[in-house]
Amino acid sequence: MKTVVCVKQVPDTESRIRVGADGRSIAETELNWIVSPYDEFAIEEALRIKEKKGGEVVLVSLGPDRAQSALRSGLAMGADSAIHLKDPLFAAADTLGTARALAAAIGPLSADLVLTGQQGVGGDNSQVPGLLAEMLDLPQVTMAVKIELGDGKATVEREVEGAHEVWETSLPAVLSAQKGLNEPRYASLKGIMAAKKKTIQTMDAAALGLKAEDLAPKSRVVALELPPSRPGVKMIPGDTDAQVKELLRLLHDEAKVL
Repeated sequence: MKTVVCVKQVPDTESRIRVGADGRSIAETELNWIVSPYDEFAIEEALRIKEKKGGEVVLVSLGPDRAQSALRSGLAMGADSAIHLKDPLFAAADTLGTARALAAAIGPLSADLVLTGQQGVGGDNSQVPGLLAEMLDLPQVTMAVKIELGDGKATVEREVEGAHEVWETSLPAVLSAQKGLNEPRYASLKGIMAAKKKTIQTMDAAALGLKAEDLAPKSRVVALELPPSRPGVKMIPGDTDAQVKELLRLLHDEAKVL
């Protein structure tokens, strides 16, 4: 099977995020960048499918030069090849433009399966998997926590609020990975060394057959702001009875929620 995995590079979830000088983006200086955790589940699932059924795993990522380090991470895990979509026109692309570029790159690959993370933890939009499936004219199942492949079909267990659903879809299809699908492996030293020798193909908008108007954003960020700081924790001394009485007083007199 040929499995294509969409990979997004995002700020490390432990990074301290600051709003940029333009007030509409994050300040990228002093940030560590990683593969979006949900995309790691997708990469791991693709590798397990390859181990069971053979074939190849191709990674595709859209982003600036630094996105190549995310692709190298996936290659070190065991992916076979990677495609880096890089063009100044992509810088302002929203989720729709991103999906168009990804679809233009993935379409000619004749993939048997396309895997994505359920969302990129940078923007948390959860829109690209659905848009990508529409543009590739493929069925999709989201929030996958279990995937079983059969002859030309996939049975997917997906997470919904308070329960799980089981869906069956024909292949090829677009499936988005949720936490719980698997436990991503660590790259071995052998894998890291092998990844350095693997070629990453670079494609710009022209190579994808896309023009500026195809990537023009339909949405825009008006402003970003950090959440308001929280007041410090107030400790209530005394025994349990005294603490309860004081807590009730504070909720009534200060917080005014009683």
